[in-house]
Amino acid sequence: MTGASPDAPSSPSGVPAPRLVLATHNAHKLTELRAILLPAVPGLDPATVVGAGDAGAPAPVEDGLTFAENALLKARALAAFTGLPAVADDSGLAVDVLGGAPGIFSARWAGRHGDDRANLELLLAQLADIAPAHRGAHFACAAALVTPDGEEHVEHGYLRGTLATQPRGTNGFGYDPILVPSGQDPAGPERSCAELSAEEKNAISHRGQAFRALVPAIARVLGRPPAGAAPTR
Repeated sequence: MTGASPDAPSSPSGVPAPRLVLATHNAHKLTELRAILLPAVPGLDPATVVGAGDAGAPAPVEDGLTFAENALLKARALAAFTGLPAVADDSGLAVDVLGGAPGIFSARWAGRHGDDRANLELLLAQLADIAPAHRGAHFACAAALVTPDGEEHVEHGYLRGTLATQPRGTNGFGYDPILVPSGQDPAGPERSCAELSAEEKNAISHRGQAFRALVPAIARVLGRPPAGAAPTR
């Protein structure tokens, strides 16, 4: 796909053919990733950016020991399955007093993968006696791009904050309701990630940082300049 024409071909049905596949079966994450990537790659048709589920790709076993290893594992498997450039991320919450846990086990901290409520309840119970001054934590994300011809690129992003004692807010997913990002306006209320709008969250999030750093590589692979790039002569 490197050097592909900027104009996406259409299938016989007239629907634009996929040009980029995102390694997630999570509808919330797919929406978030599209919201981050589409404005950064001008002219990219949303219909050409599909999720792993849309492509019929199975979810690989995530047995890496770091976020970067798992992101690459997922992107490699998806690029091989679809023959398209694949973008994957692996992310999680690292709690200071837990030595960086849940970390790569964030999505299955309570035992079952993707059970956000159970994960939150278990973590809050584990931290019930921890004073506010010691509730520091951060979100971490590794985002990977892999092309069918073997090109690989990885970027990282982090969002520092403190953990609330109870979930707050209804936006976002995962551990968003309990991480209160650092650096908020002292004149206003401190909000959790789940109390931020999608636009506010994407502007500061670990995932937003990692994917925006990955945009130049994605744009180059798709044959489009990233937003803000100087025109070529």
